[in-house]
Amino acid sequence: MVCAAYHGTQDVQKARNKIMKKRILAVVLTAVMAMGALTGCGSTAGKDNYTIGIMQYAVHGSLDNCREGFIQGLAEEGIVEGENLTIEYVNAQADNGTSAMTASNFVSKKVDMICAIATPCAMAAYNATMNTDIPVIYTAVSDPVEAGLANEDGTPVGNITGTSDALAVDAQLKMIREVLPEAKTIGIIYTTSEANSISTIAEYKALAGNYGFEIVDSGVTAMSEVALAAADIASKVDCITNLTDNTVVSALQTVLDEANKAGIPVFGSEVEQVKAGCVASMGLEYIELGKQTGKMAARVLKGEAEASELNFEVISEPSLYVNFAAAEKINLELPENYKTDAYQSFDEIVVQ
Repeated sequence: MVCAAYHGTQDVQKARNKIMKKRILAVVLTAVMAMGALTGCGSTAGKDNYTIGIMQYAVHGSLDNCREGFIQGLAEEGIVEGENLTIEYVNAQADNGTSAMTASNFVSKKVDMICAIATPCAMAAYNATMNTDIPVIYTAVSDPVEAGLANEDGTPVGNITGTSDALAVDAQLKMIREVLPEAKTIGIIYTTSEANSISTIAEYKALAGNYGFEIVDSGVTAMSEVALAAADIASKVDCITNLTDNTVVSALQTVLDEANKAGIPVFGSEVEQVKAGCVASMGLEYIELGKQTGKMAARVLKGEAEASELNFEVISEPSLYVNFAAAEKINLELPENYKTDAYQSFDEIVVQ
């Protein structure tokens, strides 16, 4: 009886010891998790080296310039590729599925930040990082509010911010009227799935009447449809103005070919389009836009600010870019003052 009681007491003590060990383990794990939280929950503040995943929607000059400027902006803030910065770069080739997959891959690799160049990439990156602490910095997003990346007051909807390349529509219309005093119709080709393009066309239509223009638009769903749309619209309008629509810009030479056949000018939305054969543009300098974005990214990486605390930024003043060779090709005489007033002018067409 005494022996049985003794063994029973030992069993109870063993059970109590097991319970105590589990409680101690739980306390230790909780403390470790709390320490992780206190050290920043994935924050990059105080890090010596960073990894940024850059995802670019398509191959064309303005987006390439954004990427180049972004890297320059980081370098100016002491974050230099090959020294304390590793960049993983993927071009989505204008494919939304590739954009989504790329964003998910960057999240799996636990990069310190995603830089998303153009609206489809920004939207994909935001969706992929929504339940993580990875910040997203975007650029070349014409309308962050329309894209669901910012609130009406410019504040971020989450851990995401960046820079907008919103077109200076009023300045563009004024410039087109100066070049074509007798013109009545302006054609615009756009991608029906690009939020930026839809909002920009609405702005064109709202302002066109102030300059005596009517907007004729044609929507496409893929690059393969651009040729037919360009041929059709070129036969109906006095000129074409291009947006920063990624699908259409990727097929810019097709648009220019059809416009040249019809003998009408194409106006660009930024300098690279003018270099490639558009006659003129009241556009942005995308390397500068990229630099501005890089400096925002540096603040976030250094822990000086959270992406969720920074309103998106814009370059407010457009510049005049002119291609005299493109104008001569269709026998268009540009205003004399454009030779001196242009921020940058070109005497040849450069097709990359």
